[in-house]
Amino acid sequence: MKLYHLPGCPYCANAIAKIDDLGIRNQIDFVEVPRPHGERAELAEITGGVVGVPTLVDGGVIIADDDDKIIAYLDEKFGTK
Repeated sequence: MKLYHLPGCPYCANAIAKIDDLGIRNQIDFVEVPRPHGERAELAEITGGVVGVPTLVDGGVIIADDDDKIIAYLDEKFGTK
């Protein structure tokens, strides 16, 4: 599983806080994206053009630019604590 994020992004911080709450940090590869949107080619390719963060990729599941959906997905997959 990968989480594309940007330091200082409050939405990314929400997703990372959920990852920590669930104790699954060791299951996530954290990928820091460049600040300029135009430099996020890898992210755009994965999401079909969306370059906002946070973005979670779990196999075929891609949740782009939506911390609330990422948190709900992680709760469903790993159970709330």
